[in-house]
Amino acid sequence: MKFKSLISQLFVFAFCLCCLTMGAALYVLHNQTIDFSCFAVQQDAKPTIVLDDEGNELARFALDKRDPVRFADLPQHVIHAFVAAEDWSFFSHAGISYKGIVRSVLVNIYHGKKVQGASTITQQLIKLLFLNSQKKWTRKIKEQLFALLVEQQFTKEQILETYLNNVYFGHGLYGLEAASQRFWAKHASELTLDEAAVLAAIIRSPGNYNPWSYPLSTERRRNLILGQMKKLSFISSDQYDQAIAVPLNVLTHDQALKAPYALQIISSQVERLLGKHQLYSGGLVIQTTLNKKMQEDAEKSFQDQIIRLQERLIPQANGALLSMSVQTGQIKALVGGASYEQSKFNRAWQAKRQLGSIFKPLIYCCAVQKGARFNHTEIDEPYEISSHNTVWRPGNYNLKFEGQMTLAHAMTYSNNIVSIKTLLKVGVDSVIDLARQCGITAPMYPFPSLALGCVDTTLKEAVGMINVFANNGVYCEPHLIKWIKNKWGNKVYVHQAKTQRIIDPKVVGQVNRVMQLSFERAKKLGEMKISLRK
Repeated sequence: MKFKSLISQLFVFAFCLCCLTMGAALYVLHNQTIDFSCFAVQQDAKPTIVLDDEGNELARFALDKRDPVRFADLPQHVIHAFVAAEDWSFFSHAGISYKGIVRSVLVNIYHGKKVQGASTITQQLIKLLFLNSQKKWTRKIKEQLFALLVEQQFTKEQILETYLNNVYFGHGLYGLEAASQRFWAKHASELTLDEAAVLAAIIRSPGNYNPWSYPLSTERRRNLILGQMKKLSFISSDQYDQAIAVPLNVLTHDQALKAPYALQIISSQVERLLGKHQLYSGGLVIQTTLNKKMQEDAEKSFQDQIIRLQERLIPQANGALLSMSVQTGQIKALVGGASYEQSKFNRAWQAKRQLGSIFKPLIYCCAVQKGARFNHTEIDEPYEISSHNTVWRPGNYNLKFEGQMTLAHAMTYSNNIVSIKTLLKVGVDSVIDLARQCGITAPMYPFPSLALGCVDTTLKEAVGMINVFANNGVYCEPHLIKWIKNKWGNKVYVHQAKTQRIIDPKVVGQVNRVMQLSFERAKKLGEMKISLRK
């Protein structure tokens, strides 16, 4: 009880101090003005053009920002939907909702983490037009001070109108009119009650409340807002019942987008390099490494394989594909999942999986570099390793031990025991160092299990690593962008290719010959299985 009392006293003290600070700041800033017009999107904004490796247009990044809507033209239920969703007391507070702050603090203390914010629509507008989204106290203080100042200069109608014309709805859609046109091909002034609630739902998190990718989540959020509107007496019970019974009915999303996962990476990289404004309205030209024909073939082949897997084995099967130029590291085709509409998670760039047996060639490279030969022999036998009062007894995939064998045989058949023994002989640190040079950035621990490829990494890094063998021992970093030009035709970014010889060509040649035996063996096994099925 004493602890709770102390917390309450500290909270009251902090609250009073905050009020005094705000009052002092307002006294200093009361003669300052803010000009909203200087932050408006320029009418001469130009889209960014994305080119494939042959100079053909692959895609465009552009803002979809239509003519601004007027507050007076909007139906009352549209205004009420956004107020109910984002700021219940918008028409009564002075820019900052002290009740909202107290409520969010208590809720967050109760849950032990931040689950509720307290930003008013005015504060959100300030963040949209003036500040960034960094979670810093200085940014939050500026946001609150500017909100108080804006409320002194502008009417509630002007503030809400500006907010609705600038808020982001995802997919490059800025402003209520752009979103209304894209989702239902109608003007914002024509929105129905349920449609207004859908748009109010999206702005909380355009990624999570996307009516194309996550219709159920969007509908649940819409219904929550409609319930709040009923609670605030904005709508009647009958209006609520009718609205929640209406399906989303959004227009079909454009499925013609090529290489969506690759474009996701490209847009993220350009935004990080040059900023969001330049990406969507700077008139850039982005020369990518993608080949349009290879990308189309990759998407078709990937879909065929995924469908086959889903029908025969795993209903939820998914995966990724990445194809790159051996000598340059230029990515020619990239597929990050079975459906971009269902999941934006990029399995080629973000998902991490164990390398498994494709890690073993690095071990044998180290062995050959240190004088071993592939005709040297090692014994495949029951094996155990004791460490920290535990015993590890690794086995082989076929659950058998074959006795003495050459390193070439062990690598061809991906033998685990011989790989572990070879790893321990050449030194775990040597193998880790070689893997690092081959582009593997994931944590690698100096344990014998490393020989089995117990390394969680991305497809991008795995392809970069294995490509060293195809490229005669030279590492090339996989990349998607060659260069970027600004609207005046000047190059503002040129990719600096990261290439480095990692392994001696003679060593790579020996390892490649043994790997070729593995591929031939796999091919024969595949042919045998096909003949047996026939």
